[in-house]
Amino acid sequence: MSATFAKALEAAHDAAGSQNNPASTLYVVATPIGNLADISLRALHVLAKVDAVACEDTRHTQQLLRAYGLERPGSQLLAVHQHNEAEAAQTVIARLSHGERVAYVSDAGTPAISDPGARLVAAVRQSGYRVLPLPGASSVTTALSASGMTGDHGFVFAGFLPHKSGERQRAVHALAQESRAVVLLEAPHRIEALAQALSVLGERRITVGRELTKQFEQIETLTAQAFHGWLAEKPDRQRGEFVLVLHDAPVAATAGEGLRVLQVLLPELPLKTAVKLAAEITGESKNELYDQALALKKT
Repeated sequence: MSATFAKALEAAHDAAGSQNNPASTLYVVATPIGNLADISLRALHVLAKVDAVACEDTRHTQQLLRAYGLERPGSQLLAVHQHNEAEAAQTVIARLSHGERVAYVSDAGTPAISDPGARLVAAVRQSGYRVLPLPGASSVTTALSASGMTGDHGFVFAGFLPHKSGERQRAVHALAQESRAVVLLEAPHRIEALAQALSVLGERRITVGRELTKQFEQIETLTAQAFHGWLAEKPDRQRGEFVLVLHDAPVAATAGEGLRVLQVLLPELPLKTAVKLAAEITGESKNELYDQALALKKT
């Protein structure tokens, strides 16, 4: 453990040591999505205090714990992943029944969102035991915060689209009908196929987050139809884990909306300025709005 993390662990105990961490409880702990410094002080304290750590990959988690000076014997690491989650939940519940504290971590980020953990949480709650979430890093909120989305209309988390081409195409066509922002996840070996599928969305904007929080982090906003070409420009752009934010769909102007906006703006602004703003607000043709503005001025 580095001296830096030794100090962080000491600070964690100082900050969270007085908090109540009840026994017979499952602690759902968010871990970094790439940058080790993105661990919370509370997470460090709880990971040091619990009796066992359930995890998506025991080898990965052991490396993570080792980096923070929290390495554990193998008997205290419980494998709980997508292939055994239902059965492994019973092992966790048995430990809780003996008064133990158990933490659950996925390989990266907040468990039970796209990673395993939801079935474990449901089984623990159904058995009458408490579940305490420890907030922290999430690829979903990280990408949204850098996308420039205002959040006025909310967003939808779609996660990974189907792998099969036909099913993926149908999913993309469904997304075309969704007016809210949509967050997608994708692995590097399928990102090119996803980009091709999304191209049918044309001018709808996408913020691409690649290797978020890591050394080669890249965040770009471009149109859906330009995404595949952008990927193809440099081979490195197809490496790493991806989070995509499909921006919310522009609100279509209703018939006559441009004229109504002009009627509001023209008494207050110069003609050209009013036309420019009306075009930006409604998405209507600036030339057509200019002709309408001239007609209004003559009346």
